[in-house]
Amino acid sequence: MARVMALDYGVKRTGIAVTDELQMIASGLTTIATSELLVFLEDYFKKEKVETVVVGEPKQKDNSASESEVFITEFLKKFTEKFPNIKLVRVDERFTSKMAFQTMIDSGLKKKKRQNKALVDEVSATIILQSYLY
Repeated sequence: MARVMALDYGVKRTGIAVTDELQMIASGLTTIATSELLVFLEDYFKKEKVETVVVGEPKQKDNSASESEVFITEFLKKFTEKFPNIKLVRVDERFTSKMAFQTMIDSGLKKKKRQNKALVDEVSATIILQSYLY
């Protein structure tokens, strides 16, 4: 089986999480500068088989699209052109950053580590992936 990947897309950086080959366990992979994302993905896809990429869909509390959706839509167009054989799925990502932060607190991470926004993005991507899997 191939892996499933999740992206917590942001204007500055993107959190990335992946499953194992059996698609049972979601794990944080890394956080990367969004400007380098397509190059990173191309390299990763050469090394690992990925069948689906799950991209967080940020929404407001009233279910309308958030301001960042414009940037995500632009990225999705580029992604589809570059990787036409990889399935794209959108998943509501409301509150994932808050959930990620709470997860970090619950796991006992010190305040200094919880302030690492890159780590929050990676944990958010993992939560997005878990919500897709289950």
